[in-house]
Amino acid sequence: MSKVFGFAGENDFCPGGPIYANHKEQNHFLSIGRPVDVYFPLRKRSRISAPFVFTEERFEQKKQASIEVLPDECLFEILRRLPGGDERSACACVSKRWLSLLSNICKDELCSQNESAKTNTQVKSEVEDEGIEGDGYLSRSLEGKKATDIRLAAIAVGTASRGGLGKLFIRGSNSSQGVTKVGLRAIARGCPSLKVLSLWNLLSVGDEGLSEIANGCHKLEKLDLSHCAAITDKGLLAIAKSCPNLTDLVIESCTNIGNEGLQAVGQHCTNLKSISIKNCPAIGDQGIAALVSSASNVLTKVKLQALNITDVSLAVVGHYGKEVADLVLTSLTNVSERGFWVMGNGQGLKKLKSMTVTSCVGLTDTGLEAVGKGCPNLKQLYLHKCPFLSDNGLVSFAKSAVSLESLLLEECHRITQIGFFGSLLNCGANLKAASLVNCLGIKDLKLDLPELSPCSSLRSLSIRNCPGFGDGSLALVGKLCPQLQNVEFEWASGSN
Repeated sequence: MSKVFGFAGENDFCPGGPIYANHKEQNHFLSIGRPVDVYFPLRKRSRISAPFVFTEERFEQKKQASIEVLPDECLFEILRRLPGGDERSACACVSKRWLSLLSNICKDELCSQNESAKTNTQVKSEVEDEGIEGDGYLSRSLEGKKATDIRLAAIAVGTASRGGLGKLFIRGSNSSQGVTKVGLRAIARGCPSLKVLSLWNLLSVGDEGLSEIANGCHKLEKLDLSHCAAITDKGLLAIAKSCPNLTDLVIESCTNIGNEGLQAVGQHCTNLKSISIKNCPAIGDQGIAALVSSASNVLTKVKLQALNITDVSLAVVGHYGKEVADLVLTSLTNVSERGFWVMGNGQGLKKLKSMTVTSCVGLTDTGLEAVGKGCPNLKQLYLHKCPFLSDNGLVSFAKSAVSLESLLLEECHRITQIGFFGSLLNCGANLKAASLVNCLGIKDLKLDLPELSPCSSLRSLSIRNCPGFGDGSLALVGKLCPQLQNVEFEWASGSN
């Protein structure tokens, strides 16, 4: 061993001189101390591709640069310069952060063709694509747990280049992760072509969310609000001012919407064609009168249910409803006989074709007779649960309503065999269908009827759950209605 480790000098590792004759090759040694040299040969390929930083304690690997370190402002500027909708949709899949940024970019914030060098053909093509995006062909529906802000953001980004979002229906579940103003803001900024919006059972959506829709979706035509307790007159006012094309309005069980909101809609939305207001305790005569009177030349459908309105509202409908063709009145407990009488004599319902009255104690013989005289073009009459309507009123109405084609009576227990058959014989030559449902006043009677002209126009007769309608009534039907083609009998047990 002494021979092997012989030194030629004080600092020589091998005897007889250095290992390499060429001093340039001495870089193969890594000096870690003055008295000792260690051999460190070169490698053909490094196992670690990243650079290392040598410190006294350890080697530290440098982190690679990432676009995620950029602030939102920089990412926003990058994302808004993406060339098309497909590219934006692809980038939205990267992360929730990118999706949030993309969904908050308004259409007017996207870089226009003038900001980049493009050929005339490319510019023309993209202008045509933008026209397609704004048409609003697509329809989307979210229900239950699927109704979240993240899904709305994805819809806002994804539908822009595929025809544009035209209809959006949200049926919430009122969960902690439900829709908020954040999701509606994404729709408002990404879907300016939206024309139909329906919000059901969304307690977390209030005036701010509805205001976002108003600011971004000026083409809105149909608005349906149901069980949205957080929305007040303020939100409806924002819609009225920013969406003049509104034609259909449905409000149901929104306890904080009152007369002020409806008055704003009546003032700003002059193209309103259909209104349906149900179970809103804060809405009274002022709101209904403002809606009906302001849209008297275009309003064709009126549906009022479970409201605290009085005879005044019916008087306004009877006077200003010049274009109303479909009228539905349900559970109006504060409307009396005078309201129906004034409505019939208002001379404004000349174009009324269909009328449905349900659970209105104010509809009496006098009121129904006035409706028959004031509505000469009435073709369909459906009466449900009218406890004070009797045979006299029904027959008097039939004599006046010469255009009547369809008559349905349900749970009108004061109507007897005399009233029913009397109405058939006096309705004129247009009556084609008649129905009796759960009318306990119908009973077989021995009637000595004089020679009467038969009801030759009646083609369909339906009797359901009327236990008093027996053989005698059926024989009378055969005598008075010789042209019957369809007869239906159904009892509570379900047998025909």
